[in-house]
Amino acid sequence: MKKKRKLNKKKLLLFVIMLVFFFMFLLSLIKIISYLENNKDNKKIQETIIKDSITIIESIEENQKIKYDIDFKTLKETNKDTVAYVKVNNTNIDYIVVRGNDNSYYLKHNFKKKWNVSGWIFADYHNKFDDSDKNIIIFGHNTRDGSMFGTLKNTLNEVWYENEDNQKIVLVTEKGIYYYQVTYSIKPEDYYINTEFKDNDEFDKFIKKLKSRSIYDYKVEVSGEDKILTLSSCIGDGTKRVVLHAKLIND
Repeated sequence: MKKKRKLNKKKLLLFVIMLVFFFMFLLSLIKIISYLENNKDNKKIQETIIKDSITIIESIEENQKIKYDIDFKTLKETNKDTVAYVKVNNTNIDYIVVRGNDNSYYLKHNFKKKWNVSGWIFADYHNKFDDSDKNIIIFGHNTRDGSMFGTLKNTLNEVWYENEDNQKIVLVTEKGIYYYQVTYSIKPEDYYINTEFKDNDEFDKFIKKLKSRSIYDYKVEVSGEDKILTLSSCIGDGTKRVVLHAKLIND
């Protein structure tokens, strides 16, 4: 009788364990399906934006810049938080940038302001985009499928940062087209990003600290008089960041 009870208890325990694993598997499957659907939605949004609101014309004339024509008026009819467009060569970073009232909303909402685990590319809410920003910071998720800032980590690879064609970033706002020369690539580490500085001396100390952390010497001088662009994405367990800094060069 006792053996029978022990056998029943073992069967019950085994059943409970199997049930727990089944629900864990089901929950994981639901998350994966949701993740894939979210990325599919964002891909459709991005394709529509590129088709309807972004025109890129490369001149055949020597030394002529590429023309970036962004229809901000139409984009703002969909999302009034639209502030810019950013492109980084040899990555998938080719996105309209939004700016919310905080740095949390667009972590889980896409361009159409619908809940989305992959979020969208967004600027720090402290940035003004009125040409007064010393450090424009743009964030994006490090996604597995390479969307958003999933390919920002490419900038840590030698094959990327030694290619001069990759070392110029384009940022377009309603005020015009801005070109930034890459200056520092910061490897994964705990890192604090600052948007405001009391004076040029404080900013100069900040950029010298960045330079000391760069994985590659881009041979570009930066001083407290300059303005920079910062692209940031989490990596690993989310406590560290891959960060790319670039200096405004206007050419």
